[in-house]
Formats: sequence, structure tokens, C-alpha cells
Amino acid sequence: QVQLVESGGGLVQAGGSLSLSCAASGSIFSFNAMGWYRQAPGKQRELVAAISSSGGTHYAESVKGRFTISRDNAKNTVYLQMNSLKPEDTAVYYCAADHDHALLLVSPRSWGQGTQVTVSS
Repeated sequence: QVQLVESGGGLVQAGGSLSLSCAASGSIFSFNAMGWYRQAPGKQRELVAAISSSGGTHYAESVKGRFTISRDNAKNTVYLQMNSLKPEDTAVYYCAADHDHALLLVSPRSWGQGTQVTVSS
């Protein structure tokens, strides 16, 4: 069983920055791959960024160059630094984890509770 606890998020003006954190606990093997998804009102949940245990990263096209995902394996924590935020980035952001990187990209096994990010124009 994996538990994912998110922190960060909030309200920011367009062009601003926010940072999210997600601490994982449980079977270390279960969170080899970690990442962030988001879901805006009326839209499907979408992958934002993912990172493997070795540090390989994957980003959605819409956030490339603005968001940075990183992880601290010693702390079992993944981070998402969000810069140059846009109103369209407004969504509930979910931390996700899976033992397999490919599965994380399509259907992660474990999810956090979500944290709201609101970007005002």
C-alpha cells in the first residue's frame, strides 16, 4: 500500500510561480515512477509530468519549458516547480505513483488526494 501526501498549491496571478510536493510512504518498489496529473473542471484528467527512479523525465507539451519535475529518493518525495503560470493551468493537481514508468504514463496505481492550483488572469 502506498500513501501519497501532497502539499503546496494555492492561488497565484498569471505569470507567477508555485511549487507542489508529494511525499510517498509504503513499499518503495511501488513508487519507482512518480508524477503529477491535473484535472480542470469539465475536463479529463491529464498527465502533466513524470519522473523515473533514475531521474528520467516526461512532460506534457503544454507545460514544457515552464514546469520542472524532480525527486529526492532519500525523502521519497517528488516536486513540481511551476513557473510562468497561465489561467489554463488552473486545475486540481494529483500526485501519482506506480512501480512501472510506462504504467504511470497511462494508468497509475496510486493517487494522492489532490491539491487545488488556481491561476488568476
